[in-house]
Amino acid sequence: MIGLFFGDNDFPKKILKKIKELNKAYFIIDLSKNKNFKKDNNSYQISIGQFGKIIRLIKEKKCKNVLFAGKINKPIFSKLKLDLKGLYYIPKIIRASKLGDAAILNTIIKVLAKEKIKVVSSIKYNPELTLAKGNYTKLKPNKNDHTFIDKGIKSLLSLNAYNHVQGLVIRNSKIIATETFKGTKKMLHSIKKSNKFYSILIKFPKKKQDLRIDLPTIGLDTLKDCKKVGVVGVILKSKQNIFMDKDKCINYANKNKMFITIK
Repeated sequence: MIGLFFGDNDFPKKILKKIKELNKAYFIIDLSKNKNFKKDNNSYQISIGQFGKIIRLIKEKKCKNVLFAGKINKPIFSKLKLDLKGLYYIPKIIRASKLGDAAILNTIIKVLAKEKIKVVSSIKYNPELTLAKGNYTKLKPNKNDHTFIDKGIKSLLSLNAYNHVQGLVIRNSKIIATETFKGTKKMLHSIKKSNKFYSILIKFPKKKQDLRIDLPTIGLDTLKDCKKVGVVGVILKSKQNIFMDKDKCINYANKNKMFITIK
């Protein structure tokens, strides 16, 4: 039995499909904005502030392992439904929220750990959605590109542990955009295309990130957004990414003379 804490985007749907193929027993705590899993008979709608109810459900199901996947939006704390355990733990969650989304999830994991509930990697059932080190396209980064890429990676690694930044865009050695809590799409849409220089997107896990949760994710829409603003290359971290529609992305990149490189 696996407990699934599901948020938004397509990643949870991929996990659920694989779990069903494996005939693995599961239940869902649906934390998505639009309640994407409400039609599933094994889905439960529980506020993140109702820790008592969540923990009771997990224990009733005799479940020792849970998994987090998808974008879980920062709750509006004043509107949360709280039970007794929620009242006890919510001050810690609120304090963590000031440090960023990653800190909120890390705090929730600690709460579950106290109840002897283990959080497993979000890619436990879908390792095929990550990529190992290498270049996956016909086009490869050149010597100058590698210099720019190293600078971008160094910048990402210099951020504090709870910064929400997972990505940036570098152009001709200058960082022209960094990801905010609004995500990669908003960052890419903020860029003006240059007729003189091309750009490179770098997405790495946050510094000291818990690699069981919230891994950097890209897919075909990301590459299409990149193409519109003159981003010709995407750099990800080996085995620490979620790559949706991998084959379609590689075909698109080859067709549009883009590179996908895993460091």
